Amino acid sequence: MPNEVSLLEMLDARERRVQHQQALLAQYHKPLICFTMNIAGPVKDSPLIRRGFARGQQLLRQQLFRAGLTPLHTDARCEATGCEAFYVLDAAPLTIKKFTTDIEDATPLGRLFDMDVLRPDGVKVDRQELQLEGRRCLICGGPAKVCSSRRVHTVAELQATTTAILTETMDAWDAATAAQQAIRALLYEVTTTPKPGLVDRRNSGSHTDMDSFTFMSSAASLYPYFEACVRAGQKGKARPAPETFAALRPLGCEAEGEMLEATGGINTHKGAIFSIGIVCAALGRLDRALWADPARVLAEVSAMTQGLTARDFDGVTAGNAITTGQKLFVQYGITGVRGQVEEGLPAVLHYGLPALEQGIAAGYSLNRAGCGALLAILAHSTDTNIIARSSRKRQLELVDELTALLAGTPCPDETALAALDDRFIAEHLSPGGSADLLALTYLLYFFKTEEHLHV
Repeated sequence: MPNEVSLLEMLDARERRVQHQQALLAQYHKPLICFTMNIAGPVKDSPLIRRGFARGQQLLRQQLFRAGLTPLHTDARCEATGCEAFYVLDAAPLTIKKFTTDIEDATPLGRLFDMDVLRPDGVKVDRQELQLEGRRCLICGGPAKVCSSRRVHTVAELQATTTAILTETMDAWDAATAAQQAIRALLYEVTTTPKPGLVDRRNSGSHTDMDSFTFMSSAASLYPYFEACVRAGQKGKARPAPETFAALRPLGCEAEGEMLEATGGINTHKGAIFSIGIVCAALGRLDRALWADPARVLAEVSAMTQGLTARDFDGVTAGNAITTGQKLFVQYGITGVRGQVEEGLPAVLHYGLPALEQGIAAGYSLNRAGCGALLAILAHSTDTNIIARSSRKRQLELVDELTALLAGTPCPDETALAALDDRFIAEHLSPGGSADLLALTYLLYFFKTEEHLHV
């Protein structure tokens, strides 16, 4: 049960807050922002409230950066009595009040923010000094002071509205963030150079019908799809994981159409639509705090796709196999990307991501570490695109060759990579499946390492 706080505890917290404000004003003699949450009822703290507060802090940081302001002091705390943060700034009080009110008025979430601005003498800056109207009621949109003083709405109504605002806002933010990072991962993948046989900044690899701009156009078209996948995960998080996966199929078909229209009929990201779409849905099913744990994310991917291989290859024989994937399954038992997702993408979790992290830790550039990650994926998985363009025998030979190469250096230099690229092009080889896994490696790396993505 959430912790309820008494009126006395709230009054004590308010007194401590005032004392802290006075101490900061006395120390710096500069304007001060005091940021708290406007939460009705006896429950002032919860994981959802903390997320809303963290988002408010992020919006404040962004506005300060935009204004070229570096706080002289910041501190924050979250307790049972609520969250609070303090920012001392060397700027005109009205200037500060302008961007805090912009935040408060811009979105429904902002209506839950109380961003008081105090002058150096402790006097609060009023919204009317900027010719702004007073705050509006969360429920009816009328003057907040009137509704509050007359107790027009019950505490239960205010709590329900607050929860709805927080939930919808954070779900929307999560979906947008995941989709944004998925597109970023696709762009990082195509620009990682040189990659053997693949489109990059050096050349078009073993492809004559596409270049890096084709991939960029394709990636841009997929933002709505990845956002929809996260939303599908959020909507189905209380239901069995396989149900979420089933809901992705029509979304994926639509996304393929968008991709083909963007590229003039060229298949650039069909594999990524499948694999990254599933990962985005897995993110939607999980609390945001778990996104930084690649193993947990990929465990959810595995849970969503259990039984996929058996279902998709059920009844497939040498006589009725049509697709390359079906033929490889019948001939060699290779399950391709279906097997990868059903097993929780081990090529990414155990090889691609560790290789990327090790390369960066060793001081290599993100580009060079990314190239090393791609080779690690190639060396520890079965890229069906390689087999389709050559043979199973040649694919296994390449695995042995790359394993030996990586034993000498986990991140080969550009000369070695360029020579490998030239050889792949000469043989018309293109490890497109591994490229998709590299994009997934980047995506998981972003969420694991970048603090601003943990909000």
